[in-house]
Amino acid sequence: MTIKVVRGNPTPEELAAALAVVRVRAAAAASAPSGAPGAGDSWADPARIATRRLPPPGPTAWGRTYWPG
Repeated sequence: MTIKVVRGNPTPEELAAALAVVRVRAAAAASAPSGAPGAGDSWADPARIATRRLPPPGPTAWGRTYWPG
């Protein structure tokens, strides 16, 4: 794995912290069973909002579309 800093001048401690986060996330993704839903999958699932009747069109309809209740 190669990490490249494209902007800024991070300290060695900042680079170590960023690399630790990337390694932990990669290890968690590798250890997850295949086909297991991720944390963000339920939010993006169209079936979540398709079960309710959508609000009528209007300037604030987009906010009511995704907000539960």
